[in-house]
Amino acid sequence: MSYDSFAKYYDCLMADADYSRRAEYYHDILTSNGAGKGILLDLGCGTGNMSVLMNNFGYEVIGTDSSVGMLMKAREKTAGLDILLLNQPMEELDLYGTVDCAISALDCINHLSGKEAVQKAFDSVSLFMVKDGVFVFDVNTVFKHRTALADNCYVIENDDVYCVWQNSLCEDDSIDISLDFFTEENGVYTRESEYFTERAYPVSEIESMLGKAGFETLAIYDDLTFSPVRDDSLRAVFVAKKR
Repeated sequence: MSYDSFAKYYDCLMADADYSRRAEYYHDILTSNGAGKGILLDLGCGTGNMSVLMNNFGYEVIGTDSSVGMLMKAREKTAGLDILLLNQPMEELDLYGTVDCAISALDCINHLSGKEAVQKAFDSVSLFMVKDGVFVFDVNTVFKHRTALADNCYVIENDDVYCVWQNSLCEDDSIDISLDFFTEENGVYTRESEYFTERAYPVSEIESMLGKAGFETLAIYDDLTFSPVRDDSLRAVFVAKKR
């Protein structure tokens, strides 16, 4: 999956993501755990929104993503900023040195192909992170997959695109997602499609995988709060420190 078609419309579909609030939240977590400066890895940086905002907080940002289309959008936003963008999958990082902290926002981990890929991603982050470095990331929960995403279909329409978003819940709690994008220019309509799968895992399994990668889990929060994750949380935020 390239996500290149998705990249064209990603920002207009995510207009309500409130990146500024999320970046401040991540910065607060990093700072409170002694990692509010230095080199920051934005894992699965997408179109670069979080990379730019974290750079504004004073971090030296490295953004990585497997999608060339996403990185092309990110390059437009980061022009003139001291942000390094690398075309690398999360589970196959090859950085030039170590990082002091890392983030991964808006469910990037859910897009990996399975538990083995998640473990490899955690191992890769650990390999390039300094001792006591902090890794903060969020995931969609199993509860969200079963109840909020499930077998639902959404229509998203704005000035830029008409999108039909269809979900299909699988027996293993993964979600098969089909996106159809319709655009019009000079009376000519164009359709593009994207297909991918998101996978969710119990919180205990993710914590176990972090431990195998050399991380200590410091906290697991309900999204955008400092309250513990609940059974009915839609998104969980993990805070882990490199041992």
